[in-house]
Amino acid sequence: MNGPAAPEVVVWSREDCPLCDELLAELWPLLAARGLRPQVRDVDSDPVALRRYGLKVPVVEVAGEAVCHGHLDAEAVLEVLGARGVSPV
Repeated sequence: MNGPAAPEVVVWSREDCPLCDELLAELWPLLAARGLRPQVRDVDSDPVALRRYGLKVPVVEVAGEAVCHGHLDAEAVLEVLGARGVSPV
């Protein structure tokens, strides 16, 4: 019997964004330890995301819920992942 599907983790980013690069560098190992990988999406290529997040990038979404923006809030990400059944490791 399989457990629940892992939640989708999306990072809304944009080209030439040092804050985005920094957040991703911190987020990758946090997710990798739990068998997850973020999907990186360009906010400028999605009109809805651009309206929603604009200058807030980078934004981390877990299962469609914005969890943090600007800088990684690892505690908040782990809390949302835990609530969605991801092991704390």
